[in-house]
Amino acid sequence: VQLQASGGGLVQPGESLRLSCAPSRSDERIYDVGWHRQAQGRERELVAHINNAGITNYTASVKGRFTISRDAAKKRGYLQMNLLKPEDTAVYYCNAQVRSGDHLYDTWGRGTQVTVSS
Repeated sequence: VQLQASGGGLVQPGESLRLSCAPSRSDERIYDVGWHRQAQGRERELVAHINNAGITNYTASVKGRFTISRDAAKKRGYLQMNLLKPEDTAVYYCNAQVRSGDHLYDTWGRGTQVTVSS
């Protein structure tokens, strides 16, 4: 079971990016989804989370700027990041419960680099 994350890049302060992650197989579904980030020299932190009921939580530093979501088909998760700041620069990781067949797997995707710089 694998998660594929995409959408990172280099942007200027104040700009936006949207990250997405999805299971590698089309017949798999995602439930709880979390986006984490790890800046150079710092520990990995949970940025945003959405549970199976659609309830969301955010770390304080991104509230009002980032929005986590999941499509209705539970095939893809998103992190919309607006008003990006240099301190948002990090490698971002998607973590999700992936249903494959009759089993749920706690799965991490490969990181995607987000760089915010003028």
